[in-house]
Amino acid sequence: MKVILLDNVKGLGKKGDLVKAKDGYVRNFLFPKGLAKEATEGNVKQLKEQKKAKKIKKDEERKEAEKLAEKIAELTVKIKSKSGEGGRLFGSVTTKEIATALQKQHGIKIDKRKMILDNNIKSLGTTIVKVKVYPDITADLKVHVVEV
Repeated sequence: MKVILLDNVKGLGKKGDLVKAKDGYVRNFLFPKGLAKEATEGNVKQLKEQKKAKKIKKDEERKEAEKLAEKIAELTVKIKSKSGEGGRLFGSVTTKEIATALQKQHGIKIDKRKMILDNNIKSLGTTIVKVKVYPDITADLKVHVVEV
């Protein structure tokens, strides 16, 4: 029997997949648990429409992420910090501070976990921080650390 999965089913498929399963498995497990619905003409048509709408939405999100990445690449975030001899900071600048400064200075809210920083910034000057805007789109944000 052909069914459309309403949720991920281990060993069978993912949500939204059109799969063929044994009649007993479908009637006794998938239907009672609400994991699948029958693949009638109307349901298949509805599934295709949903996939089409999802693809359009994903394309729009990707375009917006590309625009945001371009905007971030042009920005420079200034962070003031106390420093000692030779431009070494007392403490370090973390992704949390960078995210907060980015939101205050430019109004762009980015989660600190989306920022890729190998080691915290421990000296004055400009550092490039990679920002993951979308799964495969990253932008380079310039972080300029100045003395108070």
